[in-house]
Amino acid sequence: MVNFSIVISASEVSGPGGLFDIDATLPLVAIQFVLLTVILNAILYSPLLGIMDERKEYILTNLGKASELLSEANKLTAQYEEELNSVRKEAQLEITNSQKIHKEILEIELNISQKYIDNLLDTITKDLLNKKNIALNSLDKIVQSLCVDIETRLSI
Repeated sequence: MVNFSIVISASEVSGPGGLFDIDATLPLVAIQFVLLTVILNAILYSPLLGIMDERKEYILTNLGKASELLSEANKLTAQYEEELNSVRKEAQLEITNSQKIHKEILEIELNISQKYIDNLLDTITKDLLNKKNIALNSLDKIVQSLCVDIETRLSI
């Protein structure tokens, strides 16, 4: 291990020029610092701050325009949604009306068909009754003639 007391005693400076030695260089360094600050401010910081301000204004104007466009888009969206809803309602009404009309037409056609079928059945029924009556009359005549034939044969 190194003896720290020897190192500390060896590093001590005797006389002027210690750690905080204030002489003519301190004001010179301060003047250089202020001069460098002024030069940097004029050459570098001012243009950078100007560019940053311009960029800030550009961003703010674009944000303003974007918010205006967004509000306009929202208004248009609301308007188109209202129009779409009204058109949907109209279309639904038209569909309902069309269904009613087609239902009425179907009922009318069904009634007409039913009447036609009823008339046709009545006609067919009347025709069959006529044919039945004719057949029964002719059968009666045949039966009577057979009866007469049978009587004549039996009476022989």
